[in-house]
Amino acid sequence: MGKLYFKKSSKEEKINHPQPKKETIAFLLNYSKALNVIEYKKMKFESLLN
Repeated sequence: MGKLYFKKSSKEEKINHPQPKKETIAFLLNYSKALNVIEYKKMKFESLLN
């Protein structure tokens, strides 16, 4: 009976260790490649190169 209280269901295991989708990783990498940061007089400006 004690084992029932400590066993995690497969749904709980997925919540603790989420895996990102390949599309999400590709989007973030492409966004970071296109991002350009320009510094001018101690101010930073961000622009996309698309």
